[in-house]
Order: sequence, then structure tokens, then C-alpha cells
Amino acid sequence: MAVIGLGYVGLPLGVAFAEAGYTVIGVDVDPAKVQAINDGRSFISDVSSESLASLVERGSLSATSDFSRLTECDAVSICVPTPLRKTGDPDISYIVTVTEELHKHVHPGMVLVLESTTYPGTTNELVLPRLETDTGLRAGESFFLAFSPERVDPGRKDWTTKTTPKVIGGVTPECVDVAMAYYGPAIETLVPVSSTDAAEMVKLLENTFRAVNIGLANEVLLMCDKLGLDVWEVIDAAATKPFGFMRFVPGPGLGGHCIPIDPLYLSWRLKSLNYSARFIELASDINSNMPRYWAQKVQDVLNDERKAVKGSKVLVLGVAYKKDVSDVRESPSLDIIRLLQAKGADVRYHDPYVSEIEHEGFEMASVLDLEPALLESDCVVIATDHSSYDWDMVQRLAPLVVDTRRAIKN
Repeated sequence: MAVIGLGYVGLPLGVAFAEAGYTVIGVDVDPAKVQAINDGRSFISDVSSESLASLVERGSLSATSDFSRLTECDAVSICVPTPLRKTGDPDISYIVTVTEELHKHVHPGMVLVLESTTYPGTTNELVLPRLETDTGLRAGESFFLAFSPERVDPGRKDWTTKTTPKVIGGVTPECVDVAMAYYGPAIETLVPVSSTDAAEMVKLLENTFRAVNIGLANEVLLMCDKLGLDVWEVIDAAATKPFGFMRFVPGPGLGGHCIPIDPLYLSWRLKSLNYSARFIELASDINSNMPRYWAQKVQDVLNDERKAVKGSKVLVLGVAYKKDVSDVRESPSLDIIRLLQAKGADVRYHDPYVSEIEHEGFEMASVLDLEPALLESDCVVIATDHSSYDWDMVQRLAPLVVDTRRAIKN
């Protein structure tokens, strides 16, 4: 079997299949990833190099950039990126490219499962017609097509690719049955749904739920700021209610591969049906403006100390989008840095997981020695609350702290 796309979803999935007894061919257009995998070197935090090397050595897992190897496979999982364009429209060009490759190599008995997050209708309206055109094959009869949304949360140890329940929807009932038989040996719990559209919607609901509720928590922070209240005291007290309340917390904004992006796929799809997804758009507006709020907070605390933000030395702690990972995709920390630089601040950052960054025209390397960087700064912004940070030391050495994560509890 094959996994196309060897990133944060594809590589752990390929490892799970290999550990279940499949012979896995990983396909990726990035030669560096292909070489690393074939050398037994993992570039994904959720996959250890030791386990990867063991699978490679015994021939259970290999990688290639040659799509013609798909002719050797009876099952394929597609895990390619689906980013947003600058205009906010879905970029499904990777899915289109892979579908064209699959069109060349699809054969009777093959099962194909799309895992890339996308809008409801993609599998049925885009992938299915192309695979059936000029091939003489029909889904549910001569080949099998399904959608199964990825549910990866990088850095988690309690829920893995194997133990996280997996939703599967097929274009026909036969497609669901075959896809479940394919995933069954590698995944503990499978959840069938009635269609690929339903499975695609499941993924968008999951992440829209989080985005909207985080947006609410962020707006509560803004309201408490206006009212002179401690938002964390309010949230902690509300969370003592044993029913009817679910704890969400504010922060610097949304980051990562899913929550800032996936709801906009749904919003975009609904616009084509003349419907405005108002909750999604409002939450997105609130969340996307949080970096601006925190940059203004830095300016305010410096002003309280009779210092201008222009020329002040600001140290940002953490540029990864969440704690204890190296992923900077959509990280609000990068926007905070950019906004502070626009105000004239001398900005540096420290992150034990991210040695250097490049974002919208600026490049920066992490400071190597944290203690003197804290002492030399006029203000420290806690943007990512990595577990390895000594918060007592930060509080002791930093002259001013703007804490977006409540890392310093008092």
C-alpha cells in the first residue's frame, strides 16, 4: 500500500500501517523527505527515528518520489496539504495533482482514501469523476473510493494515529466496507458515516467548534480587559460547573495546520450556496486580530515605564504555534513579531524547538543563551508556553512580561 504525502499526517499513518503488517511505500515530491525516511531519520516529532529505522531496515517502509510505484499498490491513502490562498480561498491544487497521478495508475481492486482536509463535496465532485473518466472503472464495483479525515494533534502522547477513532465515508456502501477493511488492522476504532460529504463535514465541524469557542474565549479576554477583570479568574471559576460548560482559554491567536484554516473551507463552500457562515467569520476576525491586541499590550506596558516601543528590546518566548512542538505554521507569534517590528521595536526570539524562522520577508535565528537575553530585554512576550521554560527564572530576570498564555500563574 502507499501513503502520498509524508508530512505530519502521512508519515505517522505510514508507520501505523507498517507496524500493522503492511508493506508501505511512501510517496512525496520532496527529495529531502524521501532521503531522510530511507535513511531512517524522522523529521516528525510524533515518530521516533528508532522506530522509523527499524521499519525501514526490515523492508516494511520505504519512500520514493516516483508515482509510477502506485501500480504496485492495492491501497492508497492521500495526505497532501490543503492550505488557504492569500485571498482566503481553498488551495486544492495538491489534491488535483495527486488525482491526475492516480488516474494514470488506478486499477481494478484498488482502494483510495483521501485524508486531506477539504470542503464537503471534494471527493465526489472532483476526485471521483476524474478517476472514472477514460479508465473504464466504476467506484464501488472495480475500485473503491472513500474519505477519512485526519485527526492529528502534534505532540500528544495520549492519543495516537492508532488509538484515535477514525471516521470513514465512502462514495458507495461497498467503498465504506473496503476502506474499513483496509484501515482495520492499523486503527483501533473505526466510525463509518453515510457518505464522503458527511466525512468531510465531520472534520470541518470538529475544528470549527474549536475555532468558534476559542474566539469566544478571546473575546471574553477583551471584555474582561475593558471591565478591569482577571479573565483567568473568571474562566477558572466558570470551569467548576460540572455540566453545561466546556473550558476554552484565550491566547495570542490561532495557529497550526487545522483550526485557523479548516473553518474557512466551510465558510467558502457555503458562500457558493448563497449562505453566510456568520459564526465562523466572526470568530476568525476575533482570533486573527489577537496578535494585534498583544502587540498593543507590549506598547502599553512599555509606555507605563516611560519607554517608547520604538527602539525597545523585545524578546518573544516561543514561535511554535503550540507548546512542545517545532511547527510554526500559522503561528500567531510570527504576527506578533512582525507587528512589533512595524512599531520600531528591536525584536528577538527564543524557542528551544525552532532554531530559525523565515516569515513574510524577515529571517531570524533564535537567541542561544536565554538568561542574558532576558536581562537585556526591555519587555518579554510569552507567546508559546513550552514545558522546558523555567518560568520562575523568566519572572525573576525579565523587567516586564506580557504573558499571552498564563504561563506565569501569579
